[in-house]
Amino acid sequence: MLVTAQAARYRAHGGPEVLGLEEIPLPQPGPGQVRIAVRAAGVNPIDWKLRRGFMGAPPDEPQGTGLELAGTIDALGPGVTGWRLGDPVFGQVQAGAAATHAIAEAGALAAKPDDLTYEEAAALPVAVETARRALDGLGLEEGHTLLIHAVAGGVGLAAAQLALAGGARVVGTAGERHHDFLRGLGVHPVTYGEGLEERLPGPVDRVLDASGRGELELSVKLAGDPANVITIADRAGAARLGVRFSSGGGAKGPVRHQNVRIPIAESFPLERIADAHRLSEDGHFLGKIVVNTEGTLPR
Repeated sequence: MLVTAQAARYRAHGGPEVLGLEEIPLPQPGPGQVRIAVRAAGVNPIDWKLRRGFMGAPPDEPQGTGLELAGTIDALGPGVTGWRLGDPVFGQVQAGAAATHAIAEAGALAAKPDDLTYEEAAALPVAVETARRALDGLGLEEGHTLLIHAVAGGVGLAAAQLALAGGARVVGTAGERHHDFLRGLGVHPVTYGEGLEERLPGPVDRVLDASGRGELELSVKLAGDPANVITIADRAGAARLGVRFSSGGGAKGPVRHQNVRIPIAESFPLERIADAHRLSEDGHFLGKIVVNTEGTLPR
């Protein structure tokens, strides 16, 4: 009988090198919770921002990392209904998704679609929830033109697909090597950097900044009003310009992915979690980074 799990953890704030794999007691689900045998976990910018200490006090005990996962249910807590052992699921957790086993609230999980791999499913929850929250905040409507800064990232791609499905036109900034892929989705890609305004195909109604690299002042000018702009990546700029900063508190229910698909930029085995974080900090990749736990422990 399995009595321990392995989890990526850090004991102090710092660079990717503070992350390591530790053996921990097998977590036990409480009321309304389930334990997931994790197959894959997503990596998001918030993971390394937390690890570096940008959001919170220094840890006084080991901290897990990772907020989204996909896997199979292998233990049910008291009062859980609607799930069975072995069910393939995906969703968000409070922390610690980068592990062989993790605890999740039963109500925050959704059944993994058969046409998604575990890695593809693990890439969706945070990006889709963040994108949906931002688009709702913008009041995006059919016929609007939405400019997305960093459209090739996880949130950008999720927002683009949701906006297009709702009848909006989407323009997005991205590196040229990603333009063909973006055109295939229906996005009008433009290169970022100086002269962006001249490269746009026309006026924009709303702007979602998923980049955080100084685009907010131009975004307000383009959209005509700070109320038409939301950033998920530039808190200081938002405060200075009167732009809304959208900060997620985690999904309150199961992810509604609505056929959103996010390509996997790279998959790392769990023991290379530090490399996954390092790539996430570097940026400029298409889609999402995931860690795969398939080879870490026998199942």
